[in-house]
Amino acid sequence: MKHRRIPHRRTILASAGALALAATATVTLANAHAAPAPSVATLSPAAATTLASQLKTGTAGAFYDAKAQKLVVNVVDEASAAAVRAKGAEARIVKHSMAQLDAARQTLKTGATIPGTAWAMDPKANKVVVTADRTVTGAKLDRLTKVAKGLGDTVEIRHSQGEFKPLIAGGDAIWGSSARCSLGFNVTKGGQPYILTAGHCGNAVQEWSDQQGGQTIATTEDSKFPGNDYSIAKYTGNTDHPSEVDLYNGSTQKITKAAEATVGEKVQRSGSTTQVHDGTVKGLNATVNYQEGTVNGLIDTDVCAEPGDSGGALFDGESALGLTSGGSGDCTNGGETFFQPVPAALQATGTQIG
Repeated sequence: MKHRRIPHRRTILASAGALALAATATVTLANAHAAPAPSVATLSPAAATTLASQLKTGTAGAFYDAKAQKLVVNVVDEASAAAVRAKGAEARIVKHSMAQLDAARQTLKTGATIPGTAWAMDPKANKVVVTADRTVTGAKLDRLTKVAKGLGDTVEIRHSQGEFKPLIAGGDAIWGSSARCSLGFNVTKGGQPYILTAGHCGNAVQEWSDQQGGQTIATTEDSKFPGNDYSIAKYTGNTDHPSEVDLYNGSTQKITKAAEATVGEKVQRSGSTTQVHDGTVKGLNATVNYQEGTVNGLIDTDVCAEPGDSGGALFDGESALGLTSGGSGDCTNGGETFFQPVPAALQATGTQIG
């Protein structure tokens, strides 16, 4: 009998370029004519992602304005602003450079790696936003506050009523003897089919089934958590493995590629506990200090998730973006969820979408 295994996720990033300025002037200002300013291009999320990737040098982060369909790029001087405008993006002069924000992140890592905290660079706020969950109290909160205070206005502390934790459960979708997770994406390695899911799922389960107590359909081959949060499991039998995400409405989303996420991008997540939910990318390269250890390089979103959704797909149309790692909150009251980027997981495991 064939079993049909379907996955879950989407994308956006950017491109860069050179600057050419030409000017003509006359002796009298009355006769001078200013050259028209380059217009801001209307971009799709995917085009904005491509453009953003090319405008990293000399900038302080970027985000996609979905309503205006434009890429907004932070810069700290007018010369960089002119280069950004020449490429069709909107330039925004901000106070803090990327070097300053990166230095703040390093200080947090050194002095405030406390379980129950997370931080990510928020390009809209031009700050590193630190979130402390409900377990960060007393001496731990005092320590975090002291470190953040020393960083001045490069850092902002926020508080969550939830608790940051990997979203693993004992329940449904892809099953192990002691845990339930969600399949992320079907991938291939050396022409052989594999499951790509969360690392904390692979740590917990060696043999996977597509139903509770069912026959083994895949065996974990490689798993990384903490540090990262990805794992691959090799299919063991005659199991169908389409490159699709289950939309839980009788249809699926075809997945053809992996892509980097962009701040401001509208995304969807599919998981076995709460099915399909959508939201927005809020930050990139996020650090989360779970009780089990620290994970770096994550995508920070306002998409909700619950235990059992771990490993499930974050996607944008046909683009695979991330694997559900963990977070706080739920799909009744809302929450914050972090995702392992798919491109990094594919590169590390030697797999590809398909």
